[in-house]
Amino acid sequence: MFSENLWFVLRNTSQLLARNIRQDISGMALTFLQIRVLIGISYREGIRQVDLADGMDVQPITLVHAIDQLAKIGLVERRKDPDDRRAYQLFLTPAASPYLSAIEEVVAAIQTDMLRGLSKEQVSLLSSALQIMRDNLASRLLEQAK
Repeated sequence: MFSENLWFVLRNTSQLLARNIRQDISGMALTFLQIRVLIGISYREGIRQVDLADGMDVQPITLVHAIDQLAKIGLVERRKDPDDRRAYQLFLTPAASPYLSAIEEVVAAIQTDMLRGLSKEQVSLLSSALQIMRDNLASRLLEQAK
């Protein structure tokens, strides 16, 4: 029988976190993907569409549709990449700020619930460990791509 291991716990936790966020943002009139796009752009304003799709692990065409919708309602704008005329960079408009603030409030409340019962030291250790794990996995992919 397959025993519960770290991979399963991480995957299950990630799914539950996403479900909680979806539930709490349901009145925001944005899809979960659109919210992920806004957050992704906020981390790296000027990111190219293809790089954002890769970082989010979604198909570029799926991302394009979400960006089209966000641009239509005035939250995101595309600008030609000065280094590659075929590519677009993504930027948030000022109208995105209230949405990001609301998303941040939702995520902070869920994070508080998620971390209940853990000490500050445990949270710090967990965060550091997850960052190291993420970096190790990213390095592994880069090495395998060589």
